[in-house]
Amino acid sequence: MADQSGVKRKLQRKAAMWRERASFDAHWKDVATYQLPRSGRFQTTDVNRGDKRHNHIYDNTAIRALRTLAAGMMSGTTSPARPWFRLALKDRDLMEFAPVKQWLYDTGSMMRSIYASSNTYQALHQCYTELGAFGTWASFVQPDFDNVIHHHPMTAGEYAIATNDKGVVDTIAREFRMTVGQMVRQFGRENCSVTVRNLADRNQLDEWVDVIHLVEPREARDPRRHDSRSMPWSSCYFEPAQTNWDNYLSESGYKRFPALCPRWEVTGSDIYGHSPGMECLGDVKQLQHEQLRKAQAIDMQVNPPIQVPVAYKDQASKRIPGGVMFVDATGPGGGVRSAYDVNLRLDYLLDDIKDTRERIRASYYADLFLMLASAPAGGNMTATEVAERHEEKLLMLGPVLERLHNELLSPLVDITFERMADANILPPPPKELEGVEMDIEFISTLAQAQRAVAAAGSDRLLGTVSSLVNIWPAARHKINPMQVVDSYAEMFGVDPKMVVSDADAQAAADAEAQAAQAAQQGAAMAQAVDSAKSASQIDPANARDVMSMFQGYNAGAPA
Repeated sequence: MADQSGVKRKLQRKAAMWRERASFDAHWKDVATYQLPRSGRFQTTDVNRGDKRHNHIYDNTAIRALRTLAAGMMSGTTSPARPWFRLALKDRDLMEFAPVKQWLYDTGSMMRSIYASSNTYQALHQCYTELGAFGTWASFVQPDFDNVIHHHPMTAGEYAIATNDKGVVDTIAREFRMTVGQMVRQFGRENCSVTVRNLADRNQLDEWVDVIHLVEPREARDPRRHDSRSMPWSSCYFEPAQTNWDNYLSESGYKRFPALCPRWEVTGSDIYGHSPGMECLGDVKQLQHEQLRKAQAIDMQVNPPIQVPVAYKDQASKRIPGGVMFVDATGPGGGVRSAYDVNLRLDYLLDDIKDTRERIRASYYADLFLMLASAPAGGNMTATEVAERHEEKLLMLGPVLERLHNELLSPLVDITFERMADANILPPPPKELEGVEMDIEFISTLAQAQRAVAAAGSDRLLGTVSSLVNIWPAARHKINPMQVVDSYAEMFGVDPKMVVSDADAQAAADAEAQAAQAAQQGAAMAQAVDSAKSASQIDPANARDVMSMFQGYNAGAPA
């Protein structure tokens, strides 16, 4: 049970958030109509509708460009096929400790397995699609017994958000529909309204009922208590159609804000973001208009309306390909002729259509993600040139990637880590990690492209030093080779098992040096033994004769 004023206040908060969002609704509807017809639900009754929604689309360039953007962001930022993040520590020296490094790697691998087994990647693909079209996306991440986490993604119009004084989203409300059967199973029959219970008693389990879910920071709580109703965020479900306002369907809480609410780009203190789909909406409408007029012009030229004298009324059926009409060209009216003189230059129109399509593709970064596929035929670009052009184009997405890291991916990793800790499935951590602050590093393709600038600088430095060493050999001492390997491994996100610690590497180098020194000493001793052996085999008499020859004492006696 909940107090009457509390439920009323939450209903009022939901209404205020809907009014705040209202100025975006018309824009979102326009974007959905021309670019994403199956997305956007601005009425709760829009759920599960299969009516035709593509009637305003004569050219699907924008739809395909948006699909390219979503696929490119998915493969470049959160690819299921390769690691896109890794756990790290603020203390970089501690990360070099082998047990700590291995624990971080194993925990990150387990988290990626959770994402693969749950619906995380399906939700992320929808995220990039909605961000490209509407600029804002939201999804609840709930605990799940089978897969640890489960996403409940939403589309534009289903939810409203609010931010705190730092501009961080900390409140979300959604209005959606559930069947009577779903409500009874999730909330329990005793918590449902009288209307829902009556429907359940009559076995009308497939009837739809409106439900509101509001998650916001809890205003008053006892931090000494650890139950669900004393957590930092409150979570309440209730039915807006009920007039008694005396009962929540469910009242609980969260230790962390349970929703992901990324935005493509935000201006100032705005709550909702703007998107490439909003920016190119005018181009999309122009393209649809031009395609429509082009089709009409072709019809006018190929099958125009004609003017026919009344005397030829009975021969109208002969106006088909191959038909013969007998007309009097000298009579009044001048015979049969077109009612309009349409002489459209289709080549000019096609050039403008092509230009409009390119602007739409550029707005959705399709030229970036399909750079190699759209390269000029017969081009002879080197691998280095291709890499540099790719990195240069990816820098355009730098601000967007930083926002996605802060508002989408970091919260997702944090939520997953806490769910794993609550489920007690984390690998046993080394004692050195007790009280150490964790960090997250993103190593996806797009994230590494941002770091490639640093890698290119390192390459140029090493190349310059190599050239200097030929002139000044002492310059080689300015480079720490062990740190060079660690830095490159970090920039490229390789498996830590491939790189040993500095201590192990130094121990191996010392052992190798000792082995080489021992081998050198052994070779010297063997050479000394061989020399001694050869000396022992010399005849003493011959040796004395030889020495005497050099000293001049072996001359014969005078005759």
